[in-house]
Parts: sequence; C-alpha cells; structure tokens
Amino acid sequence: MLAVTRDPLSIDALTTAVEAAVRARGEGCGALASFLGVVRATHQGRAVRYLEYEAFDALAVKTFAQIRDEALARWPDAELALVHRVGRLEIGEASIAIVAATAHRADAFAVCRYAIERVKQIAPVWKHEYFVDGDAWVEGAVADPEDADAREKAMAIACA
Repeated sequence: MLAVTRDPLSIDALTTAVEAAVRARGEGCGALASFLGVVRATHQGRAVRYLEYEAFDALAVKTFAQIRDEALARWPDAELALVHRVGRLEIGEASIAIVAATAHRADAFAVCRYAIERVKQIAPVWKHEYFVDGDAWVEGAVADPEDADAREKAMAIACA
C-alpha cells in the first residue's frame, strides 16, 4: 500500500485495500478519506502541456513508510496507503493517491492532509513541468526527514 508506480492510479483499488486491511484487524472503520492529486492545465498562469515525475523509488517508499509511521504515532488506529506515479502524466491524470481509514472522519481527513504535506516536504520525488512556452523543474522535497520543526508544521496544517 506504499508504492511508486508508472501505472495509472486507482483511488477505488487503494480504498478497497485500506478497507480490507482495517477489516482484517477485526475493527472496521468509521471513515475512509482519500486525496487524489491531479495534473492541472495551468500553473502560475502558464498553460501546462504535461508533467514528468521522477523518483528515487526505493527511498521514496521508505519515506512513505516513515510518513505512515509518523501518522500512526499521532493516530494509532489509522491505516494509511500512499502511491505516487512517475513518468509522463497528461492533464487530468492522477500523480498521487492517498487513502486513510480511521474511526472518525475528522481524523481520516487529517491523516490524508498530514501525508500530502509530508510528501511535499521530504519525499524524493521531482516534477518537471512542460508548458506551451518552455519547461521548468519544480523544487522537490527540501526538509530533512528528521526535522522536528517540519514535522510539526505538517501536523499543524493537518490539524488546523
């Protein structure tokens, strides 16, 4: 449930996997929340043609596990799945899928928000944007994964 893939993402498949994992624990869940990041047609006023994502796959999955562990430290009964797509993505295609299961909806939303904030902070995933008038690399993760201040910032955003 933590992966980097070249395949199109399915929020339904990920949700089913998370729900099955929680059910296997014998608890079930009261809430499933999802986040799907999708390629936009414009960025800062520029028309986007397509994006290309690159990742250090093994380290990215390890980072996703760290993010899950951090979330579980705050929300111990949660389940979290996170899959990031790499390669060329067209307008409207999903680049990241996150699903969280918790007993209550507010926590499920917070877990999803925390996960995407941490991905942006620490995951070794890079985005190259191709516009109609040029291209640009978007600065990737810049925080140290062990930086407590960055972790607290992500938590504050998730729990706002």
